[in-house]
Amino acid sequence: MKVATWNVNSIRTRLEHVIDWLKQNPVDVLCLQETKVVDADFPRSPLESLGYHLYISGQKAYNGVALISQQPLTDVTSGFTPILPDIEPIWDEQKRVITGVLDGVRIVNLYVPNGSAIASEKYEYKLRWLTVLREYLRSLLLLQPAICVCGDFNIALEDIDIHEKVKAENHIMASPAERQALRDVLELGFADAFRKFTSEGGHFSWWDYRAAAFRRNQGWRIDHHYLTSVLYEQAKSCIIDISPRKLTQPSDHTPVIVEF
Repeated sequence: MKVATWNVNSIRTRLEHVIDWLKQNPVDVLCLQETKVVDADFPRSPLESLGYHLYISGQKAYNGVALISQQPLTDVTSGFTPILPDIEPIWDEQKRVITGVLDGVRIVNLYVPNGSAIASEKYEYKLRWLTVLREYLRSLLLLQPAICVCGDFNIALEDIDIHEKVKAENHIMASPAERQALRDVLELGFADAFRKFTSEGGHFSWWDYRAAAFRRNQGWRIDHHYLTSVLYEQAKSCIIDISPRKLTQPSDHTPVIVEF
C-alpha cells in the first residue's frame, strides 16, 4: 500500500498538478490538505474520471482536507466529533480532520493549525487542538491497531528538520511547546516513517515562496507520516518527491509518500 500526503494550497489552483502527479504516481490513497473550497465546488469530475473515489471536508478559502483513493474507503468520518462526541463544537468549525479505512489500515489525514506567532491566540489554539488530537487518536487506537496518521503538521520536530538559518527555539512551528505537544501525541505509539529510512538533515517538504527558498533548499520538514508499530515494522520506504515544487505556480509543499 502506498499513501501520499500533500498540502496543495488550493485544489482548484493545483488541480492539473494533482492529476498529472497521480498519473505518474498511482498511489492507493492521496491525502490532501488546504483544499480551500466548499464541498459543493470541489472539482470532483476530473479526478473521478481517472477512477478515483473522493471523500472531502472543505470550507471556503481556508483549510479543507480530502482523501482520494483507488478503492472505496470504509468508515469515513470528518472532524473529531464522530469519535469524541462530547467535545466543544469549536474544534470542528475548521475543516482539518478526515479519516477512512482501506484493507484494515486506518488513514487519518490532518491539517494541523499553523499557530501564526508564539504566544498569540492562534498559537494557544494550536496547542489545545493538539491535545484534542491526542484524545482522538487514543480513542481510535482502541478500535484499530494499524493506523497511518499523515498530513501537514506545521511542526518540525527536530532541528535537522529545518534549514540552518532558522533559530528554532524562537520560531513558530519549532517552539518547545509545539514540539512537546506533538511528542505527547506520538507517545501513544506512533513513529516517524521518514526517519526509519533517512537520518540526515537537508530533506524538506515545505519551502517559503519568498527569497528563493526552494532554489536555496531553505525549507522545513513539516509534512509527516506517523505509523503505529504494526505498520512501522512493515514500512518499506518513505520519500519526499520534490518534483511538483519545481513546476510553474506550485504549492509551497510537496508530496511525501510512504509504502508498507
